[in-house]
Amino acid sequence: MRKTVAVVDDEPDILELIELHLRKAGFETIAMEKGQELFEFIKKRIPDLIILDLMLPDMDGLEICRYLRKDNRVSDVPIIMLTARSDEIERVTGLELGADDYVTKPFSVRELVARVKASFRREKRGSVPGHISLGGVLEIYPDEYRVEVNGKEIELTSTEFRILVLLASNKGKVYTRQDILDTLWGINNFVIDRTIDVHITNLRKKMGMAGKFIVNRRGIGYKLKE
Repeated sequence: MRKTVAVVDDEPDILELIELHLRKAGFETIAMEKGQELFEFIKKRIPDLIILDLMLPDMDGLEICRYLRKDNRVSDVPIIMLTARSDEIERVTGLELGADDYVTKPFSVRELVARVKASFRREKRGSVPGHISLGGVLEIYPDEYRVEVNGKEIELTSTEFRILVLLASNKGKVYTRQDILDTLWGINNFVIDRTIDVHITNLRKKMGMAGKFIVNRRGIGYKLKE
């Protein structure tokens, strides 16, 4: 089955252009101009990926992202932000709220399509069979896309989950930020190093006491250590 991409942007020309190129790439697209349309849509159907403009006429895109990450039905659906601002603070805020990637306007539609494809490739690579346990506290079930801390399941974004599985699959190995970027996004990625730090910070917070297992090697990167 074709993957479904929901595109939310209040500029009809941009919507039409994105839809055209995504369909050519083999995706099914659902175009919307308002945040409320997205909420109405997900009541009936869950898309495989959401492209979300942060400046919408009826809602703030960051608040929409926050809400989606709290909704268990769509909490693990990848979100690519579209922002007209090059301000790093806004991009980081979006990532902290659970977005997986961002594209700054004006953007190359080919680049956006490449990022959508890369997101689905990462999804396939994220399905690692087995069970990983750390310190009798942290339990990771890659094949079930599930993480538990002290027996309680925690909700992670798709990117946070993939980072945790990567580190847990090679306990003690230090991954540089670039290593993580290349593994999760591919060598020809468009994401900056700062993105990894934001995802790691969010991951630690959600893991609570188990967050201590993620160790920062200053100036180098991260590893998982019991």
